[in-house]
Amino acid sequence: MKVSKETFSRRDFIARAGSTALSLSLVRSGAVRGSAANSRIRLGVIGCGGRGSWITEHFVEHGGYEIAAAADYFPDRLDDFCEKYDIPANRRYSGLSGYARLIEDGVDAVAIESPPYFHPQQAAEAVKAGCHVYLAKPVAVDVPGCRLISASAAEAAARERCFFVDFQTRADPFFIEALRRVHQGAIGDFAFGESSYHAGNPFVKYMPILAADPSNAENRLRAWGLDRALSGDIITEQNIHTLDVASWIMNREPVYAMGTGGHKVRTDVGTCWDHFALIFQYPGNVGITFSSRQFEGHDTVPDGIRNRMFGSKGVLETEYGGQVMIRGENFYRGGSSPSIYRDGAVANIAEFHRCVSEGDYGNTTVAPSVRSNLLTILGRTAAYRGEPVFWYQIVKSDERLEADLDGLREGS
Repeated sequence: MKVSKETFSRRDFIARAGSTALSLSLVRSGAVRGSAANSRIRLGVIGCGGRGSWITEHFVEHGGYEIAAAADYFPDRLDDFCEKYDIPANRRYSGLSGYARLIEDGVDAVAIESPPYFHPQQAAEAVKAGCHVYLAKPVAVDVPGCRLISASAAEAAARERCFFVDFQTRADPFFIEALRRVHQGAIGDFAFGESSYHAGNPFVKYMPILAADPSNAENRLRAWGLDRALSGDIITEQNIHTLDVASWIMNREPVYAMGTGGHKVRTDVGTCWDHFALIFQYPGNVGITFSSRQFEGHDTVPDGIRNRMFGSKGVLETEYGGQVMIRGENFYRGGSSPSIYRDGAVANIAEFHRCVSEGDYGNTTVAPSVRSNLLTILGRTAAYRGEPVFWYQIVKSDERLEADLDGLREGS
């Protein structure tokens, strides 16, 4: 099927969806796919780069999935992926519209591992086609995209389809138990918190590609982690890991955010900032400071993905891949999960299979994921503007990040 670029315009698609749930339609009898308790789920993978290829290994290891089709813009990357997972040529879909042809292939579910800019549209179309959805974080790069994700999850539930967002910390037993205790009062009344994500540049190998010709659309797509519109900037694409934990701790929306950031160290290539420094103000006069960097720290410690919350009875400390514990009156030793990146994905893949097989359509991972995504956008907007931005303002925003896709192939 020939699909025009206008048909797949992200702006038009999200505008048509609006801020309310998408219209719901009935599913014909017998159309529920991949729901038998002992069936293998026919999975289509959208996005065959590093993360897509890596997580597919764990879908295969689970044993309850058949990798039935794949889509990626780049034919070379697609072919490498499909050779690895023995996907026939007639189920390999390249180009911008490749994902749409994959959805038409009749798969039971899709795993969306494409650049975040494309997530809302791809997830929405998958749901409309009757697929279950396994979605990488972040769910979107802007507020309209977050609205569309919420609408798609609501439609998925109405169609009896699963919609799952993959956050590793949310599946970790030490995080789960520590946060349960905190919410039951283990550290008392909150005083203030700290959240940080200090790391080097994870996209170093793509910098020469983008630097060779920054105006080339395919170069920008290969180096999407260095492109503000395609990634949502580092605060949304990467720092969401630590801000999701902060949002989980607080379990409510902030009042406002203010702060700064910039593109001062990693200045040679890309449109993303390389650092942010913010404060998120919550009800009850509880502030959470946040900082991130994505450049060389010259052996400063601590680095990594960390959160602390200080309370009247104790302190919660968490580290992604490191120690999670509660100090103070209600001590909890907790523990560490050095393989959290893998173990979290494995647990989520198993939970997704359970939801599909048992017909659990609560889709409970979506709302907290959207809230955390909006938190990153709140902070990003406050830093860009250099002034306080309030939560009530951001949730009403219609501002979109628009990627220039001119020069990219639709696919064949």
